[in-house]
Amino acid sequence: MKTARSRPEAATTVLDRPPLTGGPPPAVGRGRAACHHGELLQGCFPDGRGGRRNGLVTLPVAEPATHAEFRRDRALSPSDIRVDPPDRTNTARAAALAVAECARRTGQRPDGGRVLLRGGVPVGVGMGSSTSDLIAAVRAVADSYGTTLPARVVAAIAVRVETASDPLMLDDRPLLFAQREGTVIEVLGDRLPPLVVVSCLTGGGAPVDTAALPSDDYDDEEVEVFAGLRADIRRAIRRGDPELLGRVCTRSARLNQRRLPKPELPLLIEVAERAGAVGVQVAHSGNVAGVLFAAGRTGAGRRANACADLLGRAGIPITSVFTTSGS
Repeated sequence: MKTARSRPEAATTVLDRPPLTGGPPPAVGRGRAACHHGELLQGCFPDGRGGRRNGLVTLPVAEPATHAEFRRDRALSPSDIRVDPPDRTNTARAAALAVAECARRTGQRPDGGRVLLRGGVPVGVGMGSSTSDLIAAVRAVADSYGTTLPARVVAAIAVRVETASDPLMLDDRPLLFAQREGTVIEVLGDRLPPLVVVSCLTGGGAPVDTAALPSDDYDDEEVEVFAGLRADIRRAIRRGDPELLGRVCTRSARLNQRRLPKPELPLLIEVAERAGAVGVQVAHSGNVAGVLFAAGRTGAGRRANACADLLGRAGIPITSVFTTSGS
């Protein structure tokens, strides 16, 4: 498996790629954004200069995704963005910021318009639905201006609108991402070890109000633990070691119980051990969770199906069984 050395503080490498341009702007701009399946690791990490930075490593998935269309309307002011569904107010704000940025970059007139969102990313379960909506809309606006905004600009818009963002505007490489800054702390490698994931929902799949979650008040002991987990996840990715990755994920899930407790977590871990899984990962601000199996191990698919059966009989809803993009 191809691996890469980790590159600490790689924000410039990942976020500053130049925009793509060429040809007249289309009549209707289109954009797409994928989602993620919660986090593999989330916490607070020493920055090497005596400070701390909150960060996360997500588990990206290609589907479901959000698809957006943006129709410019010269009869509307630049700040007048109308979104369908109409409750996506943050998406409207982000689209208005994108209009201003794209007009500035291209020299075209800033226009209001209408954003149409379609897709199947579940809302409120920790799969990044709001970030996915926002990014798809921003990309659609840029497309309508015949340009592409750099990922660092999209990230800045997302953080400005939502105060925190998932790294869905970036490629699928595993990243330690500062969600409240919109910057990459570290590129951990080229790809995750190949995994089979049994996806399930805790808390009955009820949406989580992220605004009501406790603040990121990590103590010194936790920060020290997260420093070790950062080193471990870097090593797991560089070596293509799913067992070590699974241990990191399970430890992060346990640490998150102080902030968003999942009563089902002990059962998930017990079933994972019985089924021969490498670990458990959870959405740290939602209810989606996954039991992780090493895809390269003989019988991984059979064990994953057995795990799904055990969880289903325990009353934990199963949503899918999928393989990671590194598989």
